[in-house]
Amino acid sequence: MASLIRHVTFDCADPYKLASFWAEVFGTTLHPEDQPGDGEVGLVGSDLLFIQVPESKAVKNRVHVDLQPQDRTRDEEVERLLTLGATLFADHRNPDGTGWAVLLDPEGNEFCVERSLAEREQS
Repeated sequence: MASLIRHVTFDCADPYKLASFWAEVFGTTLHPEDQPGDGEVGLVGSDLLFIQVPESKAVKNRVHVDLQPQDRTRDEEVERLLTLGATLFADHRNPDGTGWAVLLDPEGNEFCVERSLAEREQS
């Protein structure tokens, strides 16, 4: 075996706040030892890690996550994520139900929401 992914890391200004957003997205919690003000915060049951850096995001992400809802439609998930603090950045949803939505997390990192498996099977 050559390598495996240990973490997917988000550089950010406030690791605790951003990790809290993503914990809500994935329905998990922060590691119990992580506290507000920590420079590094992780999620329970996830390979996501949030690290404090001094500079803010300046350009488009080179890597991003694509989410596939498990128990709701794509549009229902987009609405849920907007309620949690995400922002709609680019809407690539089509009238026939195909496509995806690009959202920004509270620190401006892009991520996509695709159709659920049930929606894909209907096409």
